[in-house]
Amino acid sequence: MKLTLRALAGFAALGLLLTGCASGGDGDAQSAESGSAVEGTFPQTVETAFGDVTIDEAPERVVALGWADAETALALGVQPVGASDWLAFGGDGVGPWAEGAYDESPEIIETLEPSYEAIAALEPDLILDVRSSGDKDRYDRLSEIATTIGIPEGGESYLTTQDQQVEMISTALGVPEKGEELRQEVEDANTAVAESHPGWEGKTVTAATKTSEGWGAYIEGSNRVDTLEGFGFVQNPVVQELPVDALGFSADISSEELDKMEADLIVAFPIYIDSTEITDDPQWKELQAVQEGRAIVIDGDISDAYSLGSPQAAIYTAENLPPLIEEAVPGQ
Repeated sequence: MKLTLRALAGFAALGLLLTGCASGGDGDAQSAESGSAVEGTFPQTVETAFGDVTIDEAPERVVALGWADAETALALGVQPVGASDWLAFGGDGVGPWAEGAYDESPEIIETLEPSYEAIAALEPDLILDVRSSGDKDRYDRLSEIATTIGIPEGGESYLTTQDQQVEMISTALGVPEKGEELRQEVEDANTAVAESHPGWEGKTVTAATKTSEGWGAYIEGSNRVDTLEGFGFVQNPVVQELPVDALGFSADISSEELDKMEADLIVAFPIYIDSTEITDDPQWKELQAVQEGRAIVIDGDISDAYSLGSPQAAIYTAENLPPLIEEAVPGQ
């Protein structure tokens, strides 16, 4: 079945697509034997779209399936025994900003179509699927295996915010105070960027992407737009009014209507195509923002961090993306 731009942009830009149909890790189901637990306070109750979930004692074998759920758990001191690698990093399934966080590698679980048998074989006592599609059948099947923390209200289509993700996972792990500290750390990093670039305040931005299927732009509430708003920018109002595609966090834009991307700043990145397919695109070159140097194309680690949006990735983005934006839109 042909995936829409939304599916590509959301799950892959991600790199969801590569791993979404890939098989799990090569090791047997118990390869990540150790797991880890933090000394938290229990019981804890987490509010989800599927009802309140109570965790009575500290989980010792956590499986993290949602987008950036594993890195969030790692940031809170818990090493999942199973995890999904949404951006096809390979290895432990984490970005370079989180390398070395595992004492023992996790079992890598498929993304869009996880093997429930492989998950069950890990004998988890807690499953995290917090930034996920919100599919009820998926949630029900996971809940049959172990206590599962699904999406929050309104978090369908991977629209769980970073704040919600950190709050829910830290609560489930019994360390809500540590979660608040982590959220504050990310907020402070973004605030520092905004304060050191006052010229960005109130300027419009388009978070754009291109795949082999065409162009798209992310809507307000998606991680990439949230990041840029944290730097002081505001969402392009034209993009915000466009019809949202089936996955719910971006809008398809035809080449003939690429001028809808026009903004004070455009931040674009490729998904499974070479970045030159953006920079050499005739319609892209015709954009006023491009001609005036107010558009940047990112790739590699910075694109992955910008897309993933885990706390570690967010701090990496706050350190590495602003200098690139500064070249396009001076912040002073």
